Amino acid sequence: MTESCRDAVTGEAGADFGWAARHAVLAAGYGGRPDPDDPAQVLAMPIVLHIPKADPPPRSALLEAAATATVALCLDPRVGPDETGAPGPWQADYQAWVGSRIRKVSRRARGAGWRAAQEVDGITVDVDGAQARALVPVAVGALDPRIRKLQIGGTDLDHDDPGEIPDGVPVLWINSVLDMTVGKAAAQVGHASMLIAGAMTTEQARAWAATGYRCAVRDADVGLWETLTIEVVRGRAIAVRDAGFTEVAPGSMTVIACP
Repeated sequence: MTESCRDAVTGEAGADFGWAARHAVLAAGYGGRPDPDDPAQVLAMPIVLHIPKADPPPRSALLEAAATATVALCLDPRVGPDETGAPGPWQADYQAWVGSRIRKVSRRARGAGWRAAQEVDGITVDVDGAQARALVPVAVGALDPRIRKLQIGGTDLDHDDPGEIPDGVPVLWINSVLDMTVGKAAAQVGHASMLIAGAMTTEQARAWAATGYRCAVRDADVGLWETLTIEVVRGRAIAVRDAGFTEVAPGSMTVIACP
């Protein structure tokens, strides 16, 4: 985990009020406020994926970094009140986004573009050398020029075999039938990490934070996906259902998160 994410996870001792308040925002679910008439005012969280040309990261590790960065930003002291009740510098932008239809837009970066992305407010996470940065949500028309210039598509990563799932970590299962691009999948696992954190108790979420929000991202084949959907019906897993703006049909289950 990078220093920026580690700082967000530690430094919480004695900050029960601020932590509980930030977790309560996720636990309350999304507001679902209708989109503004002006498309430029639609709010979205940019996710920047570090994909060097010469040595690209494993797909699963990169998606784990994206999921971790997303939930780390959502529970960072800067998005909500601190232990004194004072608002964080990112609170207004973040809460406006959470109150809307949740959108994330993934972009790829390398070299100077990746370094420039570190100068924009957000949190970077490193998982086994794979890096992703979740940025503070913003109106798409007001996106920082350093981020706007990054490409949304054009580069994908091969599916990999990441090995055994570590004990005791949430697992984010991707619906392999949909064959989502890495950018689309990054947004979906980001949704999943938010949902699973919101479904936890405050104490469980703090315990997860103490691990650096470690999670595993894996592909689910048809048979496993059918089993997982039964777990969703039984209330033992959480499904991400996509609005269908890009790549997949509206209402598609893209990710199932298991504690």
